[in-house]
Amino acid sequence: MGALPHQSFCRMARRQHGAVMLLRLGRVPTVVVSSAEAARDVEQWRERRKLLVVEFLSTRRVQNAWYAREAEVEKLIDRLTSIGNKPVFLEDHLFRYMDGIVGTVAFGNIYGAEQFGHTKHFHDMINEAMVARSSFCAEDYFPNAFGRLMDHLTGLTSRRERVFWEFDAFFETIIEQHLESSHAKSNNSCDLVDVLIGRMKEDQGSSIGFSRDNIKALLTNTFTGSIDTCSVTIGWAMTELIRKPWMLKKLQDETRSMIGNKERVHPDDLPKLKYLKAVVMETLRLHPPVPLLVPRETLRDIKISGYDVPAKTRIFVNAWAIGRDPAIWDNPEEFDPDRFEGKDVSFNGTHFDFVPFGAGRRMCAGMAMGVTTAEFALANLIHCFDWALPEGVAGKDISMEEAGGLAVHKKIPLLLVPTRYNWRP
Repeated sequence: MGALPHQSFCRMARRQHGAVMLLRLGRVPTVVVSSAEAARDVEQWRERRKLLVVEFLSTRRVQNAWYAREAEVEKLIDRLTSIGNKPVFLEDHLFRYMDGIVGTVAFGNIYGAEQFGHTKHFHDMINEAMVARSSFCAEDYFPNAFGRLMDHLTGLTSRRERVFWEFDAFFETIIEQHLESSHAKSNNSCDLVDVLIGRMKEDQGSSIGFSRDNIKALLTNTFTGSIDTCSVTIGWAMTELIRKPWMLKKLQDETRSMIGNKERVHPDDLPKLKYLKAVVMETLRLHPPVPLLVPRETLRDIKISGYDVPAKTRIFVNAWAIGRDPAIWDNPEEFDPDRFEGKDVSFNGTHFDFVPFGAGRRMCAGMAMGVTTAEFALANLIHCFDWALPEGVAGKDISMEEAGGLAVHKKIPLLLVPTRYNWRP
């Protein structure tokens, strides 16, 4: 399959095997779905919403997190301004922006402050966890002693165990800090750890309790699943815009005309920015951060597009292939935000020709948080800076090659020159 299996699956589907392919990855029967019509049959509308969705990713929490977004955008703008008119690797700054938001909402206002003392170490842990989670695992394909031996010899097992225990010790410290805090908090001021600790206390003595290990698992998924995916989406959007300067100018004109002489884009400005939303949607169509949606397993024999699929078969939906399907999209390989203007298309799972976050109850629970956070950062980057490529580099020279990982990012990082925009007359 190579390092980019979503591309390999797409080529196999189009050239020979069709939109529904049954493969055997090692001993695991796997179905890959590469069309919107077939994707409709895959979703299992059966699992209830989990605690994390309600307390961290719900619309209420998304709105309550604006204080963190505004604070981190301020830091992002200040960092880029302090660099001056010099080339910067934008994705590094976007990663810090997302890390700051998620950390503040999860751990509270002390995250990133000097007294916290753990931030740098935690950044390194997140990076290592993302590498470990996206590495080839032999046991996935050979679920026996041979697969375990291969992972041991390659060092994957020891690396994952080391990351696990580092996360465990880190989150244990965070839980203890929150337990020692004696002041009462309102529902709106509680961070995620406060809420989870409250749930743990409520469940004490029950037959199925909510434990410290449950808290640590939810926090691990929150960080490793949200930071990289959102930052790479903003990075892909900036890459596409810098390759097509007229689109960048159109977005800047919209933003600056709507915002006026304000120094920043504010949360209540976002609904006015229609072209911004089209740019984000087009970016997600061409560059879904997780191109192969989280795999599912059939509970019983089912049919997908008329094909018999046996029980206990792993199902992949290739969102990358669906987003580039010429049967659905005109000029599917072209970045064209105008295709979404004035059209009733959304990424909430109701349109199966556009599923960057999946569909149904099993779709990505962080959709609202991720999209809002990406739009807010992109709007401020476009409003506050003029952007250019380094001297001697043209748009056609930018590599669009992908690199695999937890989220699919650019293989060659984007290097841009930001110039602070003076909106004062």
